[in-house]
Amino acid sequence: MVRATTASGLSRCSMNHEQRPLQLLSTIFGHPAFRGAQQDIVEHVAGGGDALVLMPTGGGKSLCYQLPALLREGTALVVSPLIALMQDQVAALQQLGVRAAFLNSTLDGRAANACEKALRNGELDLLYVAPERLVMPRMLECLAESKLALFAIDEAHCVSQWGHDFRPEYLQLSILHERFPDVPRIALTATADPQTRVEIIRRLALDDARVFISSFDRPNIRYTIVDKQEARAQLLSFIRQDHAGDAGIVYCLSRKKVDETAAWLVSHGVRAIPYHAGMDSAARAENQNRFQREEGIVVVATIAFGMGIDKPDVRFVAHLDLPKSIEGYYQETGRAGRDGAPADAWMAYGLGDVVQQRRMIDQSEGSEEYRRVSVTKLEALLGLCETAGCRRVRLLDYFGESGASCGNCDNCLEPPQTWDATDAARKALSCIYRTGQRFGAVHLIDVLRGRVTDRVTQWGHDQLNVFGIGADLDEAAWRNVFRQLVALGYARPDHDAYGALCLTETSRPVLKGEQQVCMRSVLPRKAKAAKSRRGAAGAVLPPADAGLLDQLKNWRMEQARVQGVPAFVIFHDRTLAEIAAVRPADIDALGGISGIGAKKLERYGASLLALVHG
Repeated sequence: MVRATTASGLSRCSMNHEQRPLQLLSTIFGHPAFRGAQQDIVEHVAGGGDALVLMPTGGGKSLCYQLPALLREGTALVVSPLIALMQDQVAALQQLGVRAAFLNSTLDGRAANACEKALRNGELDLLYVAPERLVMPRMLECLAESKLALFAIDEAHCVSQWGHDFRPEYLQLSILHERFPDVPRIALTATADPQTRVEIIRRLALDDARVFISSFDRPNIRYTIVDKQEARAQLLSFIRQDHAGDAGIVYCLSRKKVDETAAWLVSHGVRAIPYHAGMDSAARAENQNRFQREEGIVVVATIAFGMGIDKPDVRFVAHLDLPKSIEGYYQETGRAGRDGAPADAWMAYGLGDVVQQRRMIDQSEGSEEYRRVSVTKLEALLGLCETAGCRRVRLLDYFGESGASCGNCDNCLEPPQTWDATDAARKALSCIYRTGQRFGAVHLIDVLRGRVTDRVTQWGHDQLNVFGIGADLDEAAWRNVFRQLVALGYARPDHDAYGALCLTETSRPVLKGEQQVCMRSVLPRKAKAAKSRRGAAGAVLPPADAGLLDQLKNWRMEQARVQGVPAFVIFHDRTLAEIAAVRPADIDALGGISGIGAKKLERYGASLLALVHG
């Protein structure tokens, strides 16, 4: 199917069965070649097959349904969970000359009716809809009267109760197979462990679908997990040292912490804005738009923010609180570096995070099985936090993928030391037992270090035989010991007494001296030199090229402002960096730059060449 573009910039369909996916990839999207399994997926779905696609964020999932939509007769229906994601993807497709639209609650009745009419008349290539609207009787009737190319179910992990972002409305999507059995379906997600994959297949009736699992590795992301001490100060140091002026996301567990952290960063010179579900909807939308459209904004948010964000140049994702699972951590950190350029995933983690997450699980209203699975997932995440080995290896292993040490995570760059902590573990566990398994780490450390506080004397703990037996270790060392005891399963938070630590059955051999305990020695990371100015590919740019890149970004920002779209919809940073480095001599050379398809070349070519040679 070839796209003949109209004067308005949208496209008109004309069939040519000899046109192959690679040609469309080049002429419309401006990419010279497929990545990984993209071509196999495109050809399978374009041929009418169902598919489940697991591909990391930034790996090119969208192309896996956008190209088949252009290769097949009719309109592709894309199920998308968030309005912002629909709008940005539609804007990007329209820039390419593709007839795309969205149908959601932001449209008034007249606009929605016009969109439905266009669908019935075959005037759309792709239509993005929310799952709630898709299963409404009116919408199903409209689909029955339309020529459908395929159904694409994005963020398919939302269908699973074991997924990190379960959405009940996704459970209704099996109706697509029941009502339209001959229309191919492609379900896509960036994160799904084996258990979640099985449930996606079952819930969506994808039993005969071909499963494509790409590597979960995001080699451009550097993973760093630090011992939480003064978390905000640690975050500020990380931003100033590595990402001054960069776009980033900071995740916090509570709305209050989001507001306080954003205000604190602003007071220290960081362009930070808050985002959470408790904000006024207009203010929340404005902050999301600012993050999408402005350069160098840091958004501090709860996990309500992110799934609908398609911004490719997020240079870091930071966590001030522990996520619930590796799936959640992977999904959230994957929002950094979607353009393939170097990015950071940074997290501050401490015992309080573990206690808080265990308490939330124990007090949840879910079934016993749900709580059991949640604990297992949390333990896997703690294993990632506490590992002395390569974090990337541990992360990939969770998703069933093997790999060699990456050389690019904090543990590979500065391998942590380990020590025989058996004696310290026995002292700590004994202290938990002797004090009645009713106190948290702060009090236990006071007892171990022999500190005479009002609380210690009130409970008579200065008279215990464990009082002062840990004076050889400082407070920070004991804090690490207790955190790792919980992570290793020798102690657990008591859900009936907030913050209190209890013994587990596995602690018995340690207390009896029958089992050795090895722990990570948490040492301060060495200070790093400030990063040089880099282009989107990560290479240091010469001053002249850096100057041209700034001009190109300013031009792009003005184009985005006039058109009312995010800057990355016009061109990605990576494309502008390549233009600055290559300095194409003419329109043909400019057309060879990745990310510049025929429509964009026609629309922006003259302006870009004028900037390059002006």
